[in-house]
Amino acid sequence: MEEQLPHLSTFVEVAERGGFTAAGRHLKISQASVSQRIRQLELELKTSLFHRGGHQVALTDAGRQLHEYARRILDLTNEARTSVTGRCGKASQKLVLAASSVPGQHVLPPILARFSRDNPGVRVKLSISDTADVYRVLEKGDAHLGFVGGVSESEHLECTPFDVDELVLVVSARHPWKKKRKVTPEELASQPLIEREQGSASRRFVEQALQQIGLASEKLNVMMEFGSSETIIESVREGLGVAILSKRAVQKDVESGRLHSLKIEDVPLERNLFVVRDRRKAMTPAATAFLDAILPSHK
Repeated sequence: MEEQLPHLSTFVEVAERGGFTAAGRHLKISQASVSQRIRQLELELKTSLFHRGGHQVALTDAGRQLHEYARRILDLTNEARTSVTGRCGKASQKLVLAASSVPGQHVLPPILARFSRDNPGVRVKLSISDTADVYRVLEKGDAHLGFVGGVSESEHLECTPFDVDELVLVVSARHPWKKKRKVTPEELASQPLIEREQGSASRRFVEQALQQIGLASEKLNVMMEFGSSETIIESVREGLGVAILSKRAVQKDVESGRLHSLKIEDVPLERNLFVVRDRRKAMTPAATAFLDAILPSHK
């Protein structure tokens, strides 16, 4: 088959990584070599397989059709090699995920545990950063799926809700509000506020929710910004300020009495969590299986 349709494995790498450069990095060959292999395959089939534009490429209709067959051929080849030799070949599946802190630390772990039990042949790599970085990683082709708390403005990224996250206001156990159940937005504005860094979807969501009830971000008394929820939680415990964080992230501290959680009057703080993919890139079998696991309607 490789003699009749040369370089199917290179084609699959370009299709699933969304670019010649990304495929070359993975295959440890130059971009020119990748381009040459794809060109040879296109000449053999007498059709274009990719729409080319800058560093990113997208499959043509013919390319999408070939990807389905090529992926099946490579998977069957690997299955045959494993059956005959007892060793997994190069095509053993890898799933690379990128997530912001809340889905990465508090939502995905139990899902990944179930997925790994059901798919023992898939090796999973999960990186955790802020939402803006997750978008960048996806568009570079360095991750198959992303998990964030906000919708991207990029036309290339497809965002699908898969869970709901509630945010709450938290104060230290020594704070004067430790027995209150809710406060007004005006009371919130009087307190030193500790926020997530720029690029955080939770920060953007909170600012938009407060703005809708007339409390502009400039009126907030922001004293500190940190790049992790854990640092913010520790700072709130020490009485350095108050914070609005995911209920999942502060649950243990609230249950232990180290923090106290409140609601903000007339400010709904429920948001969707989204699974994100770059629609220009072909889905790998492992990524498809993971989507099936978290989105029943995807099956």
